[in-house]
Amino acid sequence: MKPFIIDAEKALLLVIDFQEKLVPAIEGAENVQKNIDILVKAAVTLRLPLKVTEQYPKGLGPTVTSVASSFPEGVQRFEKTHFSCCAERGFTDYLAETGRSQVILCGVETHICVLATAMELLERGYQVVVTADGVGSRRPEHHDLALEAMRQAGALIVPMETIVYQMLKRSGTAEFKALLAYFR
Repeated sequence: MKPFIIDAEKALLLVIDFQEKLVPAIEGAENVQKNIDILVKAAVTLRLPLKVTEQYPKGLGPTVTSVASSFPEGVQRFEKTHFSCCAERGFTDYLAETGRSQVILCGVETHICVLATAMELLERGYQVVVTADGVGSRRPEHHDLALEAMRQAGALIVPMETIVYQMLKRSGTAEFKALLAYFR
């Protein structure tokens, strides 16, 4: 992996399948949800494009309400049945409309949809950032193995706080002050 700094001008946030019927089975779901909530708020504050997918929402329900309530007005949800977001017809167009080269991933499940999406994004030349504490699986060992596989493939795997601070770049700004309360 060629080293890079996460840049709010180059990045977008992709929330993958954080849905009502999936989340209760996720190990550490409360912490994952808290970190996704903060990432969404940071994306809004820093004016990042926000993309949201939902795996078969008729069966698995919509995005968890607490996360969805932070979405800015007009955020569209991309329905899918493929495990990799990139395999779904129209997704790469949905992503490309932003013109961004860095994709920050959060959501579920780490070892299925997040992993498959990360691998295809890497293959397509995107810089992929996986929120280590903003993704989850039903079984911790599956989560850990998927994070390691993504790291070995070239994704940057870091905590939510690292992602936000790298995008902020410095203290003292209005954006820093707006987000600081989430880290105290």
